[in-house]
Amino acid sequence: MLFSLKTSLLRLTAVAVIASGLSAGAQADTNLLNVSYDVSREFYKAYNVAFAKHWKQSTGETVSINQSHGGSSKQAGSVIAGLAADVITMNQASDIDILADRGALVPVDWAKRFPNNSAPTTSVTVILVRKGNPKGIKDWADLAKPGVSVVIPNPKTAGNGRYTYLAAWGSVIKTGGKPEQARALVTKIFANVPVFDGGGRAATTTFAQRNMGDALVTFESEVPLIQNEFNGDYQVVYPKITILAENPVSVVDKVVDKKGSRKQAEAYLKYLWSDEGQQIAAKFHLRPRSAKVLAQYKSAFLPVTTFTVDEVFGSWRKAQSEHFKDGGIYDQITVSGRRNQ
Repeated sequence: MLFSLKTSLLRLTAVAVIASGLSAGAQADTNLLNVSYDVSREFYKAYNVAFAKHWKQSTGETVSINQSHGGSSKQAGSVIAGLAADVITMNQASDIDILADRGALVPVDWAKRFPNNSAPTTSVTVILVRKGNPKGIKDWADLAKPGVSVVIPNPKTAGNGRYTYLAAWGSVIKTGGKPEQARALVTKIFANVPVFDGGGRAATTTFAQRNMGDALVTFESEVPLIQNEFNGDYQVVYPKITILAENPVSVVDKVVDKKGSRKQAEAYLKYLWSDEGQQIAAKFHLRPRSAKVLAQYKSAFLPVTTFTVDEVFGSWRKAQSEHFKDGGIYDQITVSGRRNQ
């Protein structure tokens, strides 16, 4: 499925830290830090203002929220290294699991603390192509063709990149293919990547501003930003089957217990499931969990056939261990793909 997009220019950085939720000069009773993935900054900037207002009206307390954004795995690594995040809001469970595994910063069962496995929103992985779709890209297999240049962020540092890899692999399995066929497809796709950016926003800049690549694989929620912020005509391709990207969240227990900010941090995350939180998510093109809100924004979200990581790969932990650990399948196919070019 193809849809035309018009866009205007803006310089973007791959990593940004944004303070929001307070007017200039205001004094906060509590300060929270939300460490998040690369392309969520606009959503959380708006959400922070809404939550701060809600919290003030509900409790009389002034709360400010700072944001930190970058490649999701790099962000998780920063928290393990000491970045004092009150909450972590990611696009895949493995980047929160690692906080339990390597730093005991959250409990192993962190995903059970909120509904929907602690993922208040979702998105889907799509393909963005240039005006007229000159390479005729319609599905995952077209990204593997000789002469096609594909922009994908590095799966070792970016959840966006991992979702792309798993989406292509899973599309083969879900349509009756064998693991060796999935591996062959993914090997060819990643051999067509000219540069591996550290995060999804950097990949967007490479494609739209630096004018590299015939296609950009990204989250559906990123497409309207490109529509609004970059000059040029693009078309979005919805593959026949793609992966459902679930966006999990967690309080960082060791930090909030040390700071005494658990009450505010838990409320901040819980409010993501509120009608207002879900409305804001939908306005920023994240698929809400609320059936009521999703129905209100039905025209904004095309129906698409999806699968989850658990369905095809067993779990994020299994996918991470088999495919993305050092020496795993991703490392193997990247080496073999470059060698065979």
